[in-house]
Amino acid sequence: MRLALGQIDTTVGDFDGNLESISRVWRQAETAGAHLLAVPELALCGYPPKDLLERPAFQRSAALALKRLQARARGTALLVGTFLPNPRSSGKPFLNAAVLVRKGRPPAVAGKTLLPTYDVFDEGRYFEPAAAPTLVRFGGERVGLTICEDLWNDKDFWRVRRLYQEDPGEELLRRGATFLLNISASPFSEGKPRLRQRMLSRLARDGRVPVAYVNLVGGNDELVFDGGSLVVDRTGHACAAAPLFEESLLLVDLVRDAKGKTSVVPVSRMRPDHRWDDPMAALHGALVVGIRDYARKCGFRSAVLGLSGGIDSALVAALAIEAFGPENVTGIALPSRYSSAGSLADARQLAENLGIRFENVPIEPLFAAARSSLAPLFQGLPEDVAEENLQSRIRGMILMAVSNKFGPLVLTTGNKSELAVGYCTLYGDMCGGLAPISDLPKMRVYALARHLNAKAGRPLIPVSSLKKPPSAELRPDQTDQDSLPPYPLLDRILERLVERNVSVAATARQTGASRELVEEISRKIDRAEYKRAQAAPGLKVSKKAFGSGRRLPIAQRSPS
Repeated sequence: MRLALGQIDTTVGDFDGNLESISRVWRQAETAGAHLLAVPELALCGYPPKDLLERPAFQRSAALALKRLQARARGTALLVGTFLPNPRSSGKPFLNAAVLVRKGRPPAVAGKTLLPTYDVFDEGRYFEPAAAPTLVRFGGERVGLTICEDLWNDKDFWRVRRLYQEDPGEELLRRGATFLLNISASPFSEGKPRLRQRMLSRLARDGRVPVAYVNLVGGNDELVFDGGSLVVDRTGHACAAAPLFEESLLLVDLVRDAKGKTSVVPVSRMRPDHRWDDPMAALHGALVVGIRDYARKCGFRSAVLGLSGGIDSALVAALAIEAFGPENVTGIALPSRYSSAGSLADARQLAENLGIRFENVPIEPLFAAARSSLAPLFQGLPEDVAEENLQSRIRGMILMAVSNKFGPLVLTTGNKSELAVGYCTLYGDMCGGLAPISDLPKMRVYALARHLNAKAGRPLIPVSSLKKPPSAELRPDQTDQDSLPPYPLLDRILERLVERNVSVAATARQTGASRELVEEISRKIDRAEYKRAQAAPGLKVSKKAFGSGRRLPIAQRSPS
């Protein structure tokens, strides 16, 4: 049997566009002589559909799209992810389903058994779990059909704590599956492509059957899907793999030997993809795809951002030119009385290095006018954060005005370290439509900037932006370290408090920081929750990002 895995980029709710993507890769599979093509989880409607599932028009469109695929079926069968009404009279309204479409045959349906409700996932809100995984006969194989999470509960791999009692993979093997096929919409986080490969290899090796996995690729809101589709043979060897962050078609032959064992023979020519082995290259690819698809799927063709001369805005600008093209990116310097000549020079140099349009819009006249208007109200009071934030909010106002006038997407430039402790200004530097690096701690920002320079073979991002002390430049001689501990220490603290939920006491022991400092950082994290609730959507690239995957109350007094 020749198997094709169609790694495609879909858009939530774009049934015509998704149908075209599926049909395109289906034609390619037919030309290649494939007997079966598999495309990702919920590929027909896009992932994640969220509450669009509740709209009758959305439900009708999904049903019509599936009928169109069934009418198109010819020689190559199709396994497609979609949702179907729950046939039972009780339970959640839908099934997360894999539908096997074959010419002249009624479709076979496999429902998803394990429904994730952790981190960014909320499938239990909409879907009823299947009572059991589905085994079908196809091409001389007994194929175990699974959907994403169904293969993420192997007791031999997840030894510390499994999330479910059931193990669909194990059950299918017990029922005689000779081959496991998994369709997925598994979002990217750093290290996850290799984790998936290890997990699937362990399952194949233990079960002595091949495992094929096809994943979604592209961005949808905060989620970025890396693809990374692969086929693992019965020894656990990954013998065919698709590139990360690209649409592709992967082809293998499944061959039964004289002893009835199924072997995998790659058909697709493997293209080397260094991103599988280079974490920084994978992170780079994820952010570019996330920016590109967010803009494309929301109707933006250009971007604008403030260039401060610092490392954060420099990195965002460098990522933006890959997502939009340099001719579609504008950087605006917004200097105040406290901005250094060096920062303005660095911003201009960055724009020249990247080949983007550069504008200089001094904010001093607006800042002076605002101070004058507020002078009677603030009379007798010393200058403080109120005046500092005026500058940031004036900058946000200008960027949003440019967006309103010309239509570009405003990219915010704050990083995860700043967002964690509230070192950001609501309606100021937080203004914008997308926060590309909001899940990157400050030290990761530096590392990725150096990676981009190394890849370019020249200082794309000015060396001075990498070397100078970070500063918001909102008062004379200000640096970030006036208000924050050194970033290497801060990031170690935040990694434990935010991503791993380590206690204050344990965080202090593990990082070497004083308990008082860790308690202060913990308080800042909690106090800044109201800011993050109003922040632009960011791109999730870590195991625990701010956003839908971290749900905390704003008004709370929790123990540390």
